[in-house]
Amino acid sequence: MKVLVSALEPSSNLHLKEVLKHTHNIELLGIFDKSLGTPLYDVSDMAIMGVVDAIKKLRWFFKVADEMVKLASTADKVLLMDSSGFNLPLAKKLKTAYPNKEIIYYILPQVWASRPKRAKKLEKYCDKLLGILPFEVDYYESKAQYIGHPLLDEINADREKRQSDTIAFMPGSRRAEISKLLPIFKEVRKQLSTKKAILIIPKTFSNEKIEDFYGDISEFEIERETHSSLAKSEFAFICSGTATLEAALIGTPFTLSYIAKKIDFFIGSKILHITQVGLANIILTRYNNSTLHNELLQEKVTVENLLKEYYETNRTVFEKKSEELKSYLSHGSSKNVAKILNN
Repeated sequence: MKVLVSALEPSSNLHLKEVLKHTHNIELLGIFDKSLGTPLYDVSDMAIMGVVDAIKKLRWFFKVADEMVKLASTADKVLLMDSSGFNLPLAKKLKTAYPNKEIIYYILPQVWASRPKRAKKLEKYCDKLLGILPFEVDYYESKAQYIGHPLLDEINADREKRQSDTIAFMPGSRRAEISKLLPIFKEVRKQLSTKKAILIIPKTFSNEKIEDFYGDISEFEIERETHSSLAKSEFAFICSGTATLEAALIGTPFTLSYIAKKIDFFIGSKILHITQVGLANIILTRYNNSTLHNELLQEKVTVENLLKEYYETNRTVFEKKSEELKSYLSHGSSKNVAKILNN
């Protein structure tokens, strides 16, 4: 069976890799990581840096979408993953060209956070909508189903190996995030000089990129495996992102820190009325109106406040809430997605 795949994000390709472990006789076409086959375009070709870069490449993205529609003529099914800016218009093109071809959308856009009208478009152009958060399926009329969360398949870290003298620092993966958070994290590290400090850097970063993005990081031990590094850490300071949910599911106490551009923070807080940043907090609030961790945003990201978080975070309460989170998400998604593809 041939499946047209559109997986533009590195995280989507990690989830796709897990799904493929449970499939048989499937040939991938389209956009995905070249380690998974022979793509029309590798995921690295689709990377963009900021709004200006996106605008410059807009015409090229239209060309790629047209190529994907043409390639779909030989596919039995279509699997779209995340990246709604590209995949939602692509779904419309594909459904128009092939009304009877099954289109599956896995890792749904966060319509519960912004632009809820996308839900109607997804139901119009897709046949099956696979949600990874239990509450998000409520935003759709009939085609959405909760199939589990992929991180519950991918996290195999041993929580019993936690070391009381190890603290993890994760200042993000984008240059802007790192440049704002790392100097503050370095000061925190100095204040906790008796502890072992590990800096978790994405495995995809080359040595040149590390030097360019991070500068002097000699006061840290470098780690590249996120899950095992978090599992052995007694506490973590993490930039907003998937890493916060990974730490939550592993059970490593942490605090979220994020410094956005002032205009972005204004739009998010005042116009979109976003009150929470951490995904674990968002999920638990929807589940039982509680939270897992504190969120330090903008000017609240200070050395003093971060140290206070380290010393005053209630580890027992955190562990209890972590278990509640895992119980709510219940199970992984990979086998369920594979079953849908195989049928």
